[in-house]
Amino acid sequence: MPYVTVKMLEGRTEDQKKALVEKVTVAVSETTGAPNEKITVFIEEMSKNHYAVGGKRLSDQ
Repeated sequence: MPYVTVKMLEGRTEDQKKALVEKVTVAVSETTGAPNEKITVFIEEMSKNHYAVGGKRLSDQ
């Protein structure tokens, strides 16, 4: 039972997230041999004020 977590900044549409989940599931199935119904994908969205690069929050740029 593969579990995949995708962490990304918020702002994607529901259609984009749906496509992401579908394609990640297919890729994991193809590479591991796990059946689609056993693959779990988590999407964790972060706001720009909860994400920093080089000591600066993205919301401050």
